Amino acid sequence: MAMSDTCRQVSWIQSLMSELGFPLSKMPVCADNQGSIFIGSNPVQEKCTKHIDIHYHYIHKCIEDKKVSVIFLPGCDNPMDMFMPQVAFLKFRDQSGLIFPRAH
Repeated sequence: MAMSDTCRQVSWIQSLMSELGFPLSKMPVCADNQGSIFIGSNPVQEKCTKHIDIHYHYIHKCIEDKKVSVIFLPGCDNPMDMFMPQVAFLKFRDQSGLIFPRAH
């Protein structure tokens, strides 16, 4: 469900930027669930996935139209975790590109 929502937002941003004269290339979408990546990337319908039918078809269409590429990123390596507890912030702050003054 989250990947489907992300793909809708990416599609909207690409459309907006294209109308403004700044077309964007394929955008990477990171996910930490290999099952959802498989379902979104492969147009296979199983009995246990009927309830997400519409959502994974949209993800598959975005991948097929080269709007997004879905990449696996383990949850423990997700830089967005920097907004969680202090330990995660300290782990990912160097990746943020921000410069923090050092205490003397």
